[in-house]
Amino acid sequence: MSRVPPVRTVGPTGAQALRRLCAGAIMGVLLTVSKEAMAFLPNFEPVSLLTVLFTLSFGPMAGGGLAVFLLLEGLLYGFGTWWVMYLYIWPLLAALTWLCRRMDRAWQWAVFSGLFGLAFGSLCSLAYLPVGGLKMAFAWAVSGLPFDFLHAGGNFLLMLFLYRPLRAALDRIRVMVA
Repeated sequence: MSRVPPVRTVGPTGAQALRRLCAGAIMGVLLTVSKEAMAFLPNFEPVSLLTVLFTLSFGPMAGGGLAVFLLLEGLLYGFGTWWVMYLYIWPLLAALTWLCRRMDRAWQWAVFSGLFGLAFGSLCSLAYLPVGGLKMAFAWAVSGLPFDFLHAGGNFLLMLFLYRPLRAALDRIRVMVA
């Protein structure tokens, strides 16, 4: 009687998959709670910082965290036009981060994050193109420029001061999750 060779799995084992699923859930909750904790400051939020750091430390697993964040935001505030913006804005940040993942200096990531904050309103205005056309999208982007400058400054400062300590902590956690 011949012995059947063991089946080799391509994906993660059950325990690994569960750890990754839980990591995505925790990332999404951290994104939501940190945003809510700083909601009293206009456009000064740690979502950009955490999205960049989660993407750098966990790679594609950060997508699960973004999915949880997007769902929680929709449940908290309703699934309106603003939510449609979030569907492409935050994955775009993760994708741009992944493309620039070779950068390793805090000031580089601070500039990157600041520029994303500055472009945030213009990127959001794209959701208004089908609703009100180019004029509405342009008006929306221009009227939000003061907030975009605050967003850029907040992103820059948070990334400049928190990139190194949070990156080191998340890289240590990644070893446990993988």
